[in-house]
Amino acid sequence: MTVTSSARRWGARVRGYPTAVAGCAAAVAALTLIPLGYVAGFAVGEGWGAAYQQLVRPRVGELLSNTARLAVAAMLASAVLGTGAAWLTERTDLPGRRVWHVLLAVPLAVPAFVNSFGWVSLTPAVEGYGGAVLVVTLSYYPLVYLPAAATLRGLDPALEDTARALGLSPARVFLRVVVPQLRPAILGGMLLVGLHLLAEFGALQMLRFPTFTTAIYDQYQATFNGPTATMLGSVLAVACLLLLMGELRLRGRVRHARLGSGSARYATPVRLGRRTPAALAAVTGVVGLALGVPLGSLVYWLSTGSSTRFPVADLAGATATTLGLGVAGAAVTVTLALPVAWLTVRRPGRLSTVIERATYFGSALPGIIVALALITICVRSAPALYQTTTMLLAAYAILFMPRAVVSLRSALAHAPPHLDDAARALGAGPVAVWGRVTLPLIAPGVGAGAALVFLAVTTELTSTLLLAPIGTRTLATEFWANSDSVAYGAAAPYAALMVILSAPLAYLLSRTTGRTR
Repeated sequence: MTVTSSARRWGARVRGYPTAVAGCAAAVAALTLIPLGYVAGFAVGEGWGAAYQQLVRPRVGELLSNTARLAVAAMLASAVLGTGAAWLTERTDLPGRRVWHVLLAVPLAVPAFVNSFGWVSLTPAVEGYGGAVLVVTLSYYPLVYLPAAATLRGLDPALEDTARALGLSPARVFLRVVVPQLRPAILGGMLLVGLHLLAEFGALQMLRFPTFTTAIYDQYQATFNGPTATMLGSVLAVACLLLLMGELRLRGRVRHARLGSGSARYATPVRLGRRTPAALAAVTGVVGLALGVPLGSLVYWLSTGSSTRFPVADLAGATATTLGLGVAGAAVTVTLALPVAWLTVRRPGRLSTVIERATYFGSALPGIIVALALITICVRSAPALYQTTTMLLAAYAILFMPRAVVSLRSALAHAPPHLDDAARALGAGPVAVWGRVTLPLIAPGVGAGAALVFLAVTTELTSTLLLAPIGTRTLATEFWANSDSVAYGAAAPYAALMVILSAPLAYLLSRTTGRTR
């Protein structure tokens, strides 16, 4: 076998889609589209007249306005906060920036509804739109910060040096050289923030800010499987489609991979000089609001709450169950996301784009609709799977697939494809290329995706309540049961354990993104 002949055979395959990978990716997309199919089938079954009567109402307009305002404000605020914090920790001489990098990522370990619990239990003034924007931004900005920081650390500083040598000011270098290279990371993070907000329930319910998701939950509580609730879910599906199309349009088709690992030197840090106190005050304020308030509130309720108690057996059982479901959910979801991300990056085209975009729809729907869709399918076609761990893991994969796909897609986009081609030209088979070349290059992205999914599984609420086998109790379900009855002291130990369980993953995630060079 010669290098030339191998390269020619491989070149013939580049123009098409590998059948096995495309088939696996299509199967994953079909799984994630089950909830959307459930909503669409219900809408068609009801008829357009009934759908019009249920959707064209002042209440739906109010929910649409609330959801859109919250999503836009939180996505923009997360982009500004995450990108600014990433620039301070990666490209300036900010004192203690390695410590700040970890502290800015750790809020990912605090679930959004625990963050809301911390603020609401201290003051009711945060209820409403302003409080909702504040709390969800403080909860979700690490989804932008982490990929932006990882990308900044891996950028070739020679491009910025060349721009400065051509006479561009530091601000213009940042806007014309750095920001375009950060665009995939920022847009991917904003997309995750938007998708999470479309499906967020616990945090917004505590903050008393009605959105489509809280309205759907209220409808199901009042009339189980009510038609109005399912119709509201169809509006969320359309909102998800708009988000995906917007991100795709803004991301463009520019390739950011380069051959080789780039310059071995680090970028020269920008000297802050007199701006150092202001920069330190900014990062201290962010960390204080995102970590200090919820953790301080937990300490307060643990020490002074009249309902505070520590049932060791219940706490240990809920922790073990949460840990097991988190590990299994992360393994299943990342494995399913691999063919989707690979096809998207290595074989860009209409089919790969449609498959990748399809995996995002399930994440935009409330967990309760995902759960009811799976229950309907199982009752009709596979009753043996009803209320089993398998069904619960399938729900986790549907809900959290974007976290894994975005992380893997970003890692693959910066892994030089020429190395794969060279390995194949030298006679390596697909398995050897994947195991010896591709996987080591994207290992940080695999770890980041698994950590993000684990963190999401440990705090998932509605699907776990409906789909988990009878008797299953997680930290999230026990926390919600107590906080819903205003037993803040009894809920605090479960919230504290969720933070303790998630904190090491958030720390490792920050360390992983810091080793992307």
